[in-house]
Amino acid sequence: MAPPSSKQPFVVVAGVDFSELGDLAFDRAVELCEKAPNSALHIVNVAAMVLAATDIEHALVPDPKKRAADVEARLLAYVEKKLAELRSRGRKLPETVRAHVRWEVPGEEIAQLAADVEADLVVVGTHGRRGLSRVLMGSVAEVVVRLAPCPVLVVRPKGVMPVPAIEPPCPECLKARAASGGATYWCEQHSQRHGQRHTYHGGERISADGSFPLLFHG
Repeated sequence: MAPPSSKQPFVVVAGVDFSELGDLAFDRAVELCEKAPNSALHIVNVAAMVLAATDIEHALVPDPKKRAADVEARLLAYVEKKLAELRSRGRKLPETVRAHVRWEVPGEEIAQLAADVEADLVVVGTHGRRGLSRVLMGSVAEVVVRLAPCPVLVVRPKGVMPVPAIEPPCPECLKARAASGGATYWCEQHSQRHGQRHTYHGGERISADGSFPLLFHG
């Protein structure tokens, strides 16, 4: 994304979590700021929340083991260290660098900060997770892309992420299906996993418009 040509600052928000991905987002954000004559970089870390039971409901609250002052001090130390490293390598630093600590949901808070500071761009990292790990851990980058009021650059380490292979159909299932004319859909092994197949035809159940049969496969 090309920085704006006006005198207005080029505002970038970078989400960091003190990991390799956070470093990557920080470095990429600085690189983009270098291309602008007037830039402002906002570094944000969203502190962890914990689930607490109250008399009324369960709610996410700030981790009592993490005092706000300690979280802020850690972020400031991190930002100062990163800036010192960049300065030692002769890199051009943004005109303004600000550090922000926010709480609650990371993706939402990063997007909200982008709105608050009228950001031109947000930079966040992603592991590129798939499958169960993505479901369990969620995707901060995905939430930011969906909610941010400006373009979002998602960065990740170089390398090809493994993609799960789709296996061919089970030969034994195909044999059972052919031998039974479709009455038996799975072989003995897979019938235990997939359960029985149930087909409802038009005479048993019809769709809402009353004209087409519905097929339900177990």
